[in-house]
Amino acid sequence: MRIDKYLWCIRTFKTRNIATESCKKGHVKIDGTNCKPSKDVYGGETISVRKNQINYKIEILDIPKSRIGAKLVQQFCKDITPKEEFEKFDLLQYSKDYYRKKGTGRPTKKDRRDIDDYYEFPEK
Repeated sequence: MRIDKYLWCIRTFKTRNIATESCKKGHVKIDGTNCKPSKDVYGGETISVRKNQINYKIEILDIPKSRIGAKLVQQFCKDITPKEEFEKFDLLQYSKDYYRKKGTGRPTKKDRRDIDDYYEFPEK
């Protein structure tokens, strides 16, 4: 089965077109190597998928005949994503909300100076 179709069948991506585009952009790797959307997958391979700033790792257990229900996904793949990936994502979300709230507009000159002092950028 094609990699884009497999990722769509196990509900990693909502549509097959999104799965194809992700493969073309290099966000999908099979055993550490980039792949085209037409690459065939087999049982026992490991897929890395970068989605929403998280690097998911999926081990293929079996190939489904067609798109499956959400309850049956665990029969065809095993999620082996390390916990550190989710922790990085949580830290990223906290860092975005740390200083400026959404909708407050651009930083003022004082805000910009405070940000520069906080990060201590080296002078050129």
